[in-house]
Amino acid sequence: MTTAPITTADLVLLDVDAGADKEAVIARLAGALAAAGRATDTDGLVGATMAREAQSATGLPGGIAIPHCRSPHVQTPTIGFARLSPAVDFGAPDGPADLVFLIAAPEGGGSEHMKLLSSLARALVRPEFVASLRSAATAEDVVALVDGVVTPAPATPAATPAPAAPAEAAPAEAAPAPAATKTIAAITACPTGIAHTYMAADALKLAAERAGVELVVETQGSSGSTPLGAAVIAGADAVIFATDVGVKDRGRFAGKPVIASGVKRAINEPDTMIAEAVAAADNPNAARVEGTGAAAADIEGAADVGWGTRTRQILLTGVSYMIPFVAAGGLLIALGFLFAGYDIANPPAGFEAPLGNLIALENTLTDLPPGGIMQYLGAVLYTLGGLAFGFLIPALAGYIAFAIADRPGLAPGFTAGAVAVFIDGGFIGGIVGGLIAGFAALWISRIGVPQWFRGLMPVVIIPLFASLIVGLLMFLLLGRPLAAIQEGLTNWLSGMTGTSVIILGVILGLMMCFDLGGPVNKAAYAFATVGLNVADPSSLRIMAAVMAAGMVPPLAMALATAVRPRLFSEPERENGRAAWLLGASFISEGAIPFAAADPLRVIPSMMAGGAVTGALIMAFDVTLRAPHGGIFVFFAIGNLLWFLVALVAGTVVAALAVVTAKQFSATRSLAQTPLSAA
Repeated sequence: MTTAPITTADLVLLDVDAGADKEAVIARLAGALAAAGRATDTDGLVGATMAREAQSATGLPGGIAIPHCRSPHVQTPTIGFARLSPAVDFGAPDGPADLVFLIAAPEGGGSEHMKLLSSLARALVRPEFVASLRSAATAEDVVALVDGVVTPAPATPAATPAPAAPAEAAPAEAAPAPAATKTIAAITACPTGIAHTYMAADALKLAAERAGVELVVETQGSSGSTPLGAAVIAGADAVIFATDVGVKDRGRFAGKPVIASGVKRAINEPDTMIAEAVAAADNPNAARVEGTGAAAADIEGAADVGWGTRTRQILLTGVSYMIPFVAAGGLLIALGFLFAGYDIANPPAGFEAPLGNLIALENTLTDLPPGGIMQYLGAVLYTLGGLAFGFLIPALAGYIAFAIADRPGLAPGFTAGAVAVFIDGGFIGGIVGGLIAGFAALWISRIGVPQWFRGLMPVVIIPLFASLIVGLLMFLLLGRPLAAIQEGLTNWLSGMTGTSVIILGVILGLMMCFDLGGPVNKAAYAFATVGLNVADPSSLRIMAAVMAAGMVPPLAMALATAVRPRLFSEPERENGRAAWLLGASFISEGAIPFAAADPLRVIPSMMAGGAVTGALIMAFDVTLRAPHGGIFVFFAIGNLLWFLVALVAGTVVAALAVVTAKQFSATRSLAQTPLSAA
């Protein structure tokens, strides 16, 4: 149970003109939450809600909208409601919404709180409940209706019309006779996990009842989920993935016919999705989970996930799996330098790095002078790091292919990455090879084959022929162009001097601070790490600019919360204290809670600081031989003093910018309060 009711009469606005667009409506409801003491910062709550709106529209068929978010500015789980006149467009397919619920959850809301909020979302798929909201005469009536669906107690029958829902069963959609024996398993999940996850689940359940189909649903949302048992999955004839995020443990459904879409399609077209799942269950050539269709469904069947978003997800998967090799290999190389000096990167004549030094030292180990054991240990560490670094491009390509075609894409993807290394195609070759390998594996997986042959597809046929396709293409057609592009890029960077190199530092700084671990940040980081070469000073300067700029956001927010704590909520001040260590360790994600709550003021401020740091790093010829570790790899930083100067300068600029932005906004809001109250 919560300590405060989830909604009250002062959070209900009936028949109001709240503005011309959804941001105005959200601002009006957020203001009501703040006035009731449920939120500490109206602008922060509006920003968090609009950030969620940017991911996908929250308008639903039937004139309903459910803008929602998690925010550190929310004190207790709260629902605000507005019945609008006139209605406002929230992106629903059938027109504007006149019933708007603002569902606000604290940043760390517990599972009980999430269950209350999700209960309301589920009720909104029931026509009777929606009709009751439209006919409610007073704010108290609305509160009673909401309490009736979020309170587990057997409350008022009027507010819990669940049994009546099947009465709406329609005509022709309930017909297909074969469907009576089918069992469908479904997964629903949305980015926030508060509303759409549970609405999609209930919409699919009602549609399954109408069609005479047995449906079991696993909701992967904020209020927790109980995974479907192995026996339940084994007994399912087909599966539905209605998700805007990755399905957890999707391998459990290996071999099952699959229908996949964004979560909103399950809310808008549940009957169609159930019918498609029933048809897939009887179709031997239907798309299937695990390499025989799962990825295809993800890429082509998602109603709410476009090609741009999907491409970004594919590339991010590759980069995310590559980063552990970067961190481990890079730090081992740095430790090798610490123990044996930078000459360890130059193998003796007749040997090749990274094994050259190790082999040469092993051959003369008994003759090493005093202290020579440290040199040998350094050679061991440098060799280990070099071997780990050798997996960067294969891992990048392999997991790009994995994101497209699932496990059958791994072997051809890694092969493509190895070919990219062999032909000197570099980072660009790894991306191109991974994409070709993934789509080749996906294309082969969609070829119809007899049932008895299907078991060989993911483990033999797909890896074999996809590897053959990507290998031949890269060796025969793409090798020279990719190598030329990589060489040209390297020569261009190496030839940069003066103003141009400072501009590069500014660009890298802006990218590192734009989305704090997102695709732009990771693109800059991958560009620096894959090109890192201890024999190339330009690559060492790029690495220094990227790491220093990436340290700025958490350090700046830590500084801002320390010098002007009144501008931040208590959860933000706690995050600020933790951000000191995160920033020093080069973990840009430490600033995400601040950027998510107040993106319009925080992100531009961080970018300003990152640009200053990147420019100064380049201007003062700072170098870095380790791709991770922050200030703790000081021994691998060339011109350490100027590195610290650049880092401090960017941190101060970003902190001043965010404090000024928040102070100006707070002052303006205070000046406008009397007018708003009036």
